[in-house]
Amino acid sequence: MAKDYGDAPALHPLNLRIEHGQRVALLGHNGSGKTTLMRIASGLLDASSGKVTLSGHAPQSLEARAFTSYLADTPTFYDDLSLWEHLEFIARLHGVEEWDQLAADLLDHLGLYERADELPNRFSRGLRQKAAIAIAFIRPFELLLVDEPFVGLDASGKEALLSLFDQAAADGATLVVATHELSFVTKVERIIALRDGAVIHDGPQGDTDVDALVRADAM
Repeated sequence: MAKDYGDAPALHPLNLRIEHGQRVALLGHNGSGKTTLMRIASGLLDASSGKVTLSGHAPQSLEARAFTSYLADTPTFYDDLSLWEHLEFIARLHGVEEWDQLAADLLDHLGLYERADELPNRFSRGLRQKAAIAIAFIRPFELLLVDEPFVGLDASGKEALLSLFDQAAADGATLVVATHELSFVTKVERIIALRDGAVIHDGPQGDTDVDALVRADAM
């Protein structure tokens, strides 16, 4: 699979297979191709050549969207919906039973319960990120694609997100997370690093000098 914008390649030809239930950290500088790869995997962007399949389905298909939750690097919200209404809309769309209790639990876990009736479009960067996390986790998923989720979060927000990741992994979900957050990277089974649209590292976390790789790609 590859992606280019005219004469500029965003992703050089690459071939990746991620197994069900794996936790994968995706590393790379800004402009390395991480977000492009995430957007293609989520079905929001088409590859220029090759293809991506999620459990045998195209990312844009209803089948894939039914089991894939995507948290983008820049959260967007409906202008006229409160945070609670966002959660209700997504939960009902995916047939979540007792969604209101799950929504209350998520908001309490993320420290947003008192902001449920407010418009997330008016939140600060950190609160917008927490709101997007709640929306991503209100629905069932087998695959979670997350792009730089720790940006803007305070220490308690990072801890809350890590525990949600731990629970999702315990439930058997596949996690692909673009991040340099060491507290997550050191927990994964596999690390993939991109540079200038090409894979420069792909291996088990246990065989990787995580500190050096994170420092190099965060510079």
